[in-house]
Amino acid sequence: MSAYLDPRSGVRYPLEIPRWRGDDGAPLFVAPGRGLAPDEIEKGTRSLWRYRAAMVGAVATPITLGEGCTPLLQRNYGTCRPYFKCEWFNPTGSFKDRGASVMLSFLREIGVTAVLEDSSGNGGSAIAGYGAAGGIRVKVLAPASTSPGKVLQTRAFGAEVQLVEGPREATQAEAIRQSAETFYASHNWQPFFIEGVKTLAYELWEDFGFSAPDAVVTPVGAGSILLGLHLGFKELFAAGRISKLPRLYAAQPANCAPVVASFVSGAPMAIEARPTIAEGTAIRAPLRLPEMLTALRESGGGAAAIPEEEIVAALRRLVGQGLFVEPTCATAAAAVERLAAAGRIGPKERVVVVLTGSGLKTAAMIADLLGA
Repeated sequence: MSAYLDPRSGVRYPLEIPRWRGDDGAPLFVAPGRGLAPDEIEKGTRSLWRYRAAMVGAVATPITLGEGCTPLLQRNYGTCRPYFKCEWFNPTGSFKDRGASVMLSFLREIGVTAVLEDSSGNGGSAIAGYGAAGGIRVKVLAPASTSPGKVLQTRAFGAEVQLVEGPREATQAEAIRQSAETFYASHNWQPFFIEGVKTLAYELWEDFGFSAPDAVVTPVGAGSILLGLHLGFKELFAAGRISKLPRLYAAQPANCAPVVASFVSGAPMAIEARPTIAEGTAIRAPLRLPEMLTALRESGGGAAAIPEEEIVAALRRLVGQGLFVEPTCATAAAAVERLAAAGRIGPKERVVVVLTGSGLKTAAMIADLLGA
């Protein structure tokens, strides 16, 4: 039965009542769906809503800007030849459009007309854009250090923006304080965001002729891509549509790598964080860390911490191949070489690298890094 699910306690909550966390404060998921058969894909729909049959929760009129259906390009990269999933082709410039479209569509369906979001950039841009498309009033809280281009985009969509001094966690804390006044539709907390991101797994399944890749490497901060991929591929596996789960690998900057440290230690652990150019993953204490570790272990994957100089080198290589992405994406590209060198990825395997956001959003930073 469709419901919100607390995976830590097993408690379920009805979908019809707007909520963003459990009664005990725990993060929730949407209970897994039934999967999807190839003939259930709405092939005339040029967006992630082509996978509507796999989604939980009824939405009569989706808020859509044509998100999803992003390019998958195979390129030589060092000793590897991975497939790059170009998620910056989404309408507001990042993968977060997937979650924003599905989350706001469902919330509007049950009567939510105004939302509050906290974001270091791309999440706020996506929710502001889809709020504008769907007639939902949006307020975004962002760290004062957020790239100006991302703040400008969010404001241009008509959202109210409040900049918050201090680390990323301070922005979330202020948003939770304000959630008593406006529904908190955080892309980190509200479960339907991950329900939207799981369509990335379905899309890769379709991209590869209704089979799964061997491995997927993705940047990881709050973990929505990792968790969405895990959810989507598990649904496909349970439905008998794929024969095995792809190995999922989390790439993080060494300056802020709580997932890597926790995976190595075997349990969630606190870390000291330093500034990183991979600002999209600079989250010292992700709230879904236990579930992220489960996703890595169940898939047989792992995690890699990338030094800043390797992130810059990977960014230079990506841009040199025509892939103008933000530095966060380069973390995953750099991780592929490390995993290949360690024998974790074979030369003949189908490996996907998720490129999450457009370099246009961090153009000034890229100019400084590459001396352009």
